[in-house]
Amino acid sequence: MKRNVEVFTANCPVCDPVVSMVRELACNDCEITIYDLVKQCEDKACLDKLTEYQVKRVPAIAVDGKLLECCKNQEITRDSLVESGIGQPLN
Repeated sequence: MKRNVEVFTANCPVCDPVVSMVRELACNDCEITIYDLVKQCEDKACLDKLTEYQVKRVPAIAVDGKLLECCKNQEITRDSLVESGIGQPLN
């Protein structure tokens, strides 16, 4: 079983470094899905995920079905990603 990491992006200069940071931190136990909200997705699943996770701004990251606290009202940092388990082997 892998850690499910979902990244919501607008493909902008603010989002791109966060996407890169997630990819850099990810390990073999991380499965990353990038939702580009500008392009949207063909089946509109990304829009359903926005509603489900109550994403109010991008970039935003959900790990294992939960929006990270750092994505609700503060800056996304490397430390907050590591604390969420990104890049950490599953026990």
